[in-house]
Amino acid sequence: MSLEFSLPKDFKGVHFHFVGIKGTGMVALVEILHARGAVITGSDVSERFYTDEVLEKLGIKALPFSEKNITESVQFVIYSSAYSVEKNPDLIEAKKRGLPMMLYSEALGAISATSYSCGVCGVHGKTTTTGLCGTVLKKLPLSSQVLAGSIIKSFGESCTMTKGYDYFVAETCEYQRHFMAFEPKKIILTSVESDHQDYYPTYEDIRAAFVDYICKLPQGGQVIYCADDKGACEAVELAKSRRTDIQAIPYGGAASGDYKLTFGRVENGVHYFKIASLGECAICVPGDHNVRNAAAAIALTSELLKTDGKNPHDYIEDIKRGLKEFAGGKRRSEIVGRAKTALGQDVIFIDDYGHHPTAIKTTLAGFREFYKGHKIIVDFMSHTYTRTAALLEEFASSFDSADKVIINKIYGSAREDASAASVTGEILAERAKKYHKDVSYSKEFDEAAELGLKFLSEPSGEAFPDGYVFVTMGAGDNWKVGKKILEKLS
Repeated sequence: MSLEFSLPKDFKGVHFHFVGIKGTGMVALVEILHARGAVITGSDVSERFYTDEVLEKLGIKALPFSEKNITESVQFVIYSSAYSVEKNPDLIEAKKRGLPMMLYSEALGAISATSYSCGVCGVHGKTTTTGLCGTVLKKLPLSSQVLAGSIIKSFGESCTMTKGYDYFVAETCEYQRHFMAFEPKKIILTSVESDHQDYYPTYEDIRAAFVDYICKLPQGGQVIYCADDKGACEAVELAKSRRTDIQAIPYGGAASGDYKLTFGRVENGVHYFKIASLGECAICVPGDHNVRNAAAAIALTSELLKTDGKNPHDYIEDIKRGLKEFAGGKRRSEIVGRAKTALGQDVIFIDDYGHHPTAIKTTLAGFREFYKGHKIIVDFMSHTYTRTAALLEEFASSFDSADKVIINKIYGSAREDASAASVTGEILAERAKKYHKDVSYSKEFDEAAELGLKFLSEPSGEAFPDGYVFVTMGAGDNWKVGKKILEKLS
C-alpha cells in the first residue's frame, strides 16, 4: 500500500480534524500531533469515555457531528472506520471540499514518513514491547516519540511518550494488513502464528503479510526478530530470500550475538535475566514472554543508539533503569485491585487482554512462577467465533497453570453472524475439561461473579499460603466479572 498523500515535516499550525476523536487509537494520534504543534479539532458522540480526560488535558473538546466542523482552516481529516464517508456529516462535507481524508492506519503511516520510524509487530506482545521501548527511550539521549496501542503506566497513564520527533516508534497492526501503510526503517517482529482467521484463513496467509511488511524496509533496513518463535524465524527467512540486503538481528534464548538471552531467577516480584551485550537486567512484570519483550526493546534501543552515532555500552545503566521502571500497560497483566476474603486471605485482581491460546498459556505460566504461593482462578472470555472455532483444541488446552477456570460466553465480533457459529462458550468449556480438572461454564457475568465469590469463600489451602490471584482474561468485557467481585469484597 502506498500513501496517496503526504504530511509536512513540520506540523506546527497544521489543522487536523478527527472524526471519532474519542477512540483509543485516535486519541493517541491526537497526542502525537498535538505534541508536534498541530491544531486539533474533533467530533464524536456525547457519551463520556475515559479518553475525554486525555482530550481535556490538551484543551480539546469533542464536538457533536456536524458539517459546520469542517471550517476553512481544516487541512486534513482523520476518521475512525466506525463512521461512513457517505453518512457522517463531517466526512460528507470534507469530501465535498476535496480535503485529504485518512483512516487511523493511513494517518499513522503518513506520520511515520516524516520521521525515522520503527514498527513493532507480531501476533503477541506488541503493546508491551512498544511500552518497554518507550520507557527505555525516556532514559536515552535520543529525540524520540512513541505510540502504543494501550495506556502505559510509565508514559504517565498515556498511550504516547514524547521527547522529540527524530525517531518514531509505533505499534503496528497486522489485521487487514493495516501495517502496510507504515514506513519503517527498523521493525521488531515478536511472533507469527495463525490468527484473525476471518481475514487470514491459513497460517501461510498471515505469515505472507508479515513477510510483505518486512520487505517494506529500505535498503539495509533492520528486522529485529524473536529467535525463539518459529513463525518469526520463518517470516524473516522468506523475507531474506526476497531481499538479501535486509539485516536480520535475532534476540531470545535461541539467538546468537549481542541480544542472546539467558533466563534467570524470579525474586521478590522481580524477574532477572542476562543479555549478552548488557549483562544482568531485570523487569518488574511477570512471565518469560515479557523477558523476551524486554530483550526486543533492548535490541531496538541499542540499534537506534548506533544509528545516532552513539555506543550502546555508554548507556547500559540507563537502559537497565528504563527496563525496571516499566510497570505494564492497561489490560496487560494489569493489577486492578486488591482485597481480602471473608476468611482474611489476600486476593490480587489482575486483568489481561490475552485472547490467543499462546498468549493465555504463556501469561498464566508467568503468573504461576511470579505468584508461587497463590491459588490462581481465571475467568476467560473468548473473542470471535472464527478464532475460537479455528483454535478450539488450542484454547481448551491453554489453562494448565490455573487452579480453577471459569469460561464465559463468546464475545463475538460485529463482523460475524453469531447464529451461524459452530462453537459456543459452553462447547469450549466442555472441551477444556479434557485437559483441566476444574472447569466451569458461566454464560453471564453475574453468574461468573457469584461462582468466583464461592471459590474465594473456600480456604486457599496449605499449598497456597499467600491467598489468591483472580484473573480476568480476554479481549471482551469480562473485566466486569473481576470488578463485581472486587466491589463485593471491598
